[in-house]
This record gives sequence, C-alpha cells and structure tokens, in this order.
Amino acid sequence: MPTYAYRCKDCGHAFDAVQSFSDDALTECPACGGVLRKQYGSVGVSFKGSGFYRTDSRGGTGGGDGAKASSGGAASGSDSGSAATTTSGGGSAD
Repeated sequence: MPTYAYRCKDCGHAFDAVQSFSDDALTECPACGGVLRKQYGSVGVSFKGSGFYRTDSRGGTGGGDGAKASSGGAASGSDSGSAATTTSGGGSAD
C-alpha cells in the first residue's frame, strides 16, 4: 500500500499516512482539525539504457544502439540456454 504525505494548511502539521488506492484522501488535520493538503514530491526514478526513447525502436542511427543492446541480450540468452540444456541433460541421466 502506498504512503501519502499530508500537510495542514492551518497549523503546518506534516505527517505520512499509509492508505489503499481505493481509500479517500484525508481532509481533516489530526492535530488541529484544519484542512489537509496532499504533498507531492519528485519521484526517484531514472530510466537508463536503450529502449526508453522514441528513437530507440526506429531504424537508422537510433536503431544501431538498440541493435547492440539486443545482441548483448541474445548472447546472455544463449548462455542461459546452454545452462538449461546441461541441466536438462543431467535430468535425463537420472
């Protein structure tokens, strides 16, 4: 469940409340009974790597970077595929 930050407009009391998405927003300050306001802050998410920009999925210079990332992923996939084959072969021997 998400945690929401609230601040009272009247007394300035600030606190966090854990609420479900379906719960209504709090409106009354527990300290003074004043009007509450939800606080919004910056989100700590940063998207790095290929595939996050519109030009990454297109042909041309942007697609070249995506192709490099894809071939790197394919090499990893073949390594894990080899391990799966070895594991399957070991299971057959039992």
